[in-house]
Amino acid sequence: MISPFFLWQRGQKKPIQPKVPDTSHKGKQIEEKKPVQSTSQPLVAQSHKTSSMITTDQIKNLRDQTGISVMQCKKALEEAGGDMEKALVILRKKSGELSAKKADRTFGSGTIQAYVHANGNVAALVELNCETDFVSGNDEFKTLARDIAMHITASNPKFLKKEDITEADLNVARSVFAEEVKNKPAAMQEKILQGKLDTYFAEMVLLNQPFIKNPEITIQGLIDAAVQKFGEKTAIARFKRFKVLEN
Repeated sequence: MISPFFLWQRGQKKPIQPKVPDTSHKGKQIEEKKPVQSTSQPLVAQSHKTSSMITTDQIKNLRDQTGISVMQCKKALEEAGGDMEKALVILRKKSGELSAKKADRTFGSGTIQAYVHANGNVAALVELNCETDFVSGNDEFKTLARDIAMHITASNPKFLKKEDITEADLNVARSVFAEEVKNKPAAMQEKILQGKLDTYFAEMVLLNQPFIKNPEITIQGLIDAAVQKFGEKTAIARFKRFKVLEN
């Protein structure tokens, strides 16, 4: 016989509910958290990659062509991605900008150098100015002045800069070239004449002439590179060319 107490105790127990597995996530893709990548990392990696592409030979070749410091040549090559031609353009651009910034400085020193051609029949003197004795006494600065003197013996410029061309010079050249264009269409004569004058005087102005040792750069470009190299305002003050039996 089952006791009444047992029946009462059994009625107090709660029925055990079976555990039902959670299937709510089925059919959904679980999104994995991706690590956040620092935006600065690729730039650092790229810079390191570009830097590693630059060789010592490239830097040396660029320095030999420009005479500019190793560090500046390295920076230019890195900026150009190792392209030598682009690096040259970058250096020349920076040289011109630096030269313009130093234009208001005062000259305090300089050097006079000469070049006499091997046959002894032609020579030139050049005065190259800078700011301090420290630069003017530098052998590389003196070599630059001698190179310009050598260039002058070969190219025979008549003017230092465009501003030195006088009205009388223009009139003489204009009268010569006017004869060459007189049979051209009237509407085109003035334009053709001006083109001839510009070409003629560009060849006669020293600063505009391609440097004889490196025709890819003008004498002005050579001076600008010197400003970048020596860190001082630099300019040709005057020059004189001599030739036997020539007044």
